Amino acid sequence: MADAPTALRRRWHTIDTAAGGLALDLGLYAISAAFAAITAATSTLPPHRAWGAVAAVGYLIAALTVVAQLLLRRRTPTTPLAGLPARWTVTGFAWASGTLLPLLWQSIERAAGRTDRAQEEVLVVEQAGSRLLEHGTPYLGHDAIASLPPGEQLLGYTPYQPGMALFGLPRALIDTWWTDARVWFAVATALALALAVAALRTTPATANSPRGGTLLRGIQAATVLPICALTLATGGDDLPVLALCLLALALAAADRPGRAGLAVGLAGALKLFAWPIALVLIVWGLTRRAGTRVAAGAIGLPLAALLPALLVDRDALTENVLRFPLGHGLVTSPAQSPFPGHLIATALPAGRLIAAALLIAAGVAIAVRLARRPPRTAVATALISGYGLLAAIALMPSTRFGYLLYPLALLTWAPALHRTTDTPTAPTHGQLSGRATSA
Repeated sequence: MADAPTALRRRWHTIDTAAGGLALDLGLYAISAAFAAITAATSTLPPHRAWGAVAAVGYLIAALTVVAQLLLRRRTPTTPLAGLPARWTVTGFAWASGTLLPLLWQSIERAAGRTDRAQEEVLVVEQAGSRLLEHGTPYLGHDAIASLPPGEQLLGYTPYQPGMALFGLPRALIDTWWTDARVWFAVATALALALAVAALRTTPATANSPRGGTLLRGIQAATVLPICALTLATGGDDLPVLALCLLALALAAADRPGRAGLAVGLAGALKLFAWPIALVLIVWGLTRRAGTRVAAGAIGLPLAALLPALLVDRDALTENVLRFPLGHGLVTSPAQSPFPGHLIATALPAGRLIAAALLIAAGVAIAVRLARRPPRTAVATALISGYGLLAAIALMPSTRFGYLLYPLALLTWAPALHRTTDTPTAPTHGQLSGRATSA
């Protein structure tokens, strides 16, 4: 009898490939259309309502297109109009209409004077770009933030790594629609995903894991999925980080450890969420005698990004990237999604300590897993990273629902990383044998 993980994988494969993949495509677009419509009707955030009003139409058209493809496939099973290239085309349309169109629409309206067409993250990143240009650091110090009116102190914090300020530089130079930080988030996301697809298309897949279908599903998870589309269109800062992490995993699958380290290092220079993935990738590199090459980029690039800010104003750096995320800033983070960690922190005596202890325990468990059974394949690296981030998001005292885009995309990306040289020695993932090639 097959074990539970194997049975689960087979069940997922059956769902994923039903009607040549079109059945799940239809479910994705239909549910996305419903989510967007509900968001447009009920959200209390103006940028979210504006996104939903536009995206619902795009998702609905994509869903109707898949219905037509299913009908064509039923009449002519070999029709190219229902094949994999056609599915890629529909996915591209869904991303363009459900993400890029509302993003550009909101950017243009904002440039024309609408002040309710961007989330706070956009303003924070653009202000960080202006400070970087004028003062050499994207961060305000404690005293500067304290001098702001109470309602503006939250926006005075920049809880990102210094590299994120680069997306705000265009707005610091010229105030127009195409300098909106979200436009450049989208450009970076598209470029990283295109490079990831190119890397995987040159990597031979296993016989049981055809590259095209699994790769398309991974791209859909990073682009079409509403949690990603809404985030990019209204705020956007997480998507380049996610796309660079996916690129790093694709390069790992292609036996390019040095380049994988550079990609995840770029992500880590933008946001802390990439650092756990970088750690797992370094452990993967050690199993291939390439740990130094991975670490050079994965650790070196974030440190290089931090150095100028450290030299210009060390206290400002500490206030923004350490004190504020840890809850010791002048104001607290508004991230309060009702995950277990937040509920424990707010409902129990000494709840924050309990939540912190649980988070540390989860981290120790993952560290033990890495030490006892280090990931030897890109698939295993993606799975450990995805489940690890899922546990962290669930247990953090302050977190956001939108952060789920990281584990969802990583876990969906994993099947596309299988290689012909993967040898299954564990029930949950393949193990890769052999020596690493050069980066």
